[in-house]
Amino acid sequence: MNNDEMLPMERVLTSLSFKEADRVPFFLLLTTQGAREFNVSVREYFSRPEMLAQAQIRMQQRYGHDCLYSFYYASLEMEAWGGESIFFDDAPPNAGKPVISELEEICSLEAPDVYESERLGDVLRSTELLKEAAGEDIPIIGVVISPFSLPSMQMGLGSYFDLIYEEPALFEELMVINEEFSVQWANAQIEAGATAICYFDPVSSTTIIPPELYRKTGFKVARRSISRINAPVATHMASGRCMPLIDDLAETGTVAICTSALEDLEEVKSASKGRMAVLGNLNGIEMRRWSTKDVEHNVRNAIEKAAEGGGYILSDNHGEIPSQVSRDVLMTLSESVKKWGNYPIRLA
Repeated sequence: MNNDEMLPMERVLTSLSFKEADRVPFFLLLTTQGAREFNVSVREYFSRPEMLAQAQIRMQQRYGHDCLYSFYYASLEMEAWGGESIFFDDAPPNAGKPVISELEEICSLEAPDVYESERLGDVLRSTELLKEAAGEDIPIIGVVISPFSLPSMQMGLGSYFDLIYEEPALFEELMVINEEFSVQWANAQIEAGATAICYFDPVSSTTIIPPELYRKTGFKVARRSISRINAPVATHMASGRCMPLIDDLAETGTVAICTSALEDLEEVKSASKGRMAVLGNLNGIEMRRWSTKDVEHNVRNAIEKAAEGGGYILSDNHGEIPSQVSRDVLMTLSESVKKWGNYPIRLA
């Protein structure tokens, strides 16, 4: 590292402060990719906290991106609630049978204690190991599924929409329970060493519900929950659209928003300017088929649209780069950021 090159932590904090760092920071949010590092199954990989931490460290050293990612998979939270995960050979695990089968069960539902869950304990152990390795040099990104989006796994989307529209009192009761769990889970990760929390909230996106419903529901949940999390929070719609909600999202207390590949990055950056940083919005699904020229074109285009003035972190749009994306593509992405993303930006 030369004398003018920032450490990842300094680079990210500078960007979040709406200032230009040495270069555009970028996050490679790699999960199942880590299994390939040790040539093991996805199930075995996520059963060994030490292996996951080591894979994250290896991948960060190889690609030079600006974070470590302690996230396992979304349905792991359901395992803490007594649910199960369905594993696949080449994809993230998915949630199994819902833990709420009848709306009336909400009345007797109790949130699990984060510290009593063996599986959540594995995440905390990985986070501790990452912190030991990174110190204050590299940000560690923890994840919680938002209390508002959690019911998509707890009960399924169809039943959840019935709850929202037909049983508002029960909906509010479930949100109280979920908020207690999600806030405890977020703060446990921070205590273990996470620098910031990614608040995954796909159900709030306008891809799934209309803005007026969000303002009555997910917005209020986010504002309450984020205020109780003891570290910076970035809101992620997991490929969903955020542009119609920019003003609302800024009021939740989030420091950053991830935008969909379906949205204009320049438009989102302009609307968020000075209020929230922007992450995104490379299409991780399409990335599986990108050539070297495609990678460089898409990275250059994102930098051209959003990098000026800081407040931008280049990343994928979903929060999880598929395992089918090759190492060559990831390496080219890294090289392209370092080629085109140096401040002041000169793309000619």
